[in-house]
Amino acid sequence: MSDLIASSAIDRRLAEIVTPVIEGLGYELVRIRLMSGKRVSLQIMADKPEGGIVVDDCAKISTAVSAVLDVEDPIEDEYALEVSSPGIDRPLTRLKDFEMFNGYQVKLMTHDLIEGRKRFSGELRGVEGGEILIEISEGTIGLQFDWLSEAKLLLTDELIAESLKARKKAGVIKEEFDEVDTSETEED
Repeated sequence: MSDLIASSAIDRRLAEIVTPVIEGLGYELVRIRLMSGKRVSLQIMADKPEGGIVVDDCAKISTAVSAVLDVEDPIEDEYALEVSSPGIDRPLTRLKDFEMFNGYQVKLMTHDLIEGRKRFSGELRGVEGGEILIEISEGTIGLQFDWLSEAKLLLTDELIAESLKARKKAGVIKEEFDEVDTSETEED
């Protein structure tokens, strides 16, 4: 497996169809999932290579992807198309994501038991030789990228503050907004 963008066969087929469209618009496909339940929905997460996707970007992607899906018609049932940003606590789906978010708190899940467990939470320590390094309570361990079934950033104050700084720098959030206060407050 080269990434965690698409997990099932239908997701991989859909990714083959929509990736050229999304990349042609200057974005990257982060994750795609066909979800069933009361109503079928196709969830697409996309981002700019440098980050900072906004609602107008999602609308542009939705319009272009809808047109291609109407022609290709890979989904038999009626479905709702949902295009969104990956969010602050984004899924990590490509090896480069683990390098980009080095130093942040993550939650990783593996397909099979590794030393008696499938879930690992800790601080991401980068990538070395195809292994994802994560510092857990027992120390720093390496997990083969191919072993992962799911990976995501954990929402922390540090991640929120960094995300807001990046959005301000990119001009997504205007400078007149207050700075993020990360200091501790004392109770009276």
